[in-house]
Amino acid sequence: MDDPRHLPAFSIIKSGHALLLFNHFIAELQKIGPVSIYPHKTMITIANAGKNVAYITQAGKNFIHVVFAFKHRYDDNLCFQRIQVVPGRHVIYHHFRMLHNEDINDEVREFMQIAYNGS
Repeated sequence: MDDPRHLPAFSIIKSGHALLLFNHFIAELQKIGPVSIYPHKTMITIANAGKNVAYITQAGKNFIHVVFAFKHRYDDNLCFQRIQVVPGRHVIYHHFRMLHNEDINDEVREFMQIAYNGS
């Protein structure tokens, strides 16, 4: 993985704490399997073998905001702060805000695995 500080498109990550959170999130995903990082002007897409796994849509001083796109709605959880149905599309966005490395617990890892597998 390239160092995000050397990629100009990673301009959404401005704080050292957010960069540490981002690196930890990527390291946890890489325990599942290899990922590619595609920085855009306003977000970062994380993918495996051409399938999008997650999106980093915001990075503040003390958080990163991660969105998982699932085919099914997962209401029975404690990790998503918002679940957004997209009209006309077969995708449901599940919003996760990461403030600390410990926020990635077993429940989040399960959803990371689901996203990684494309389910």
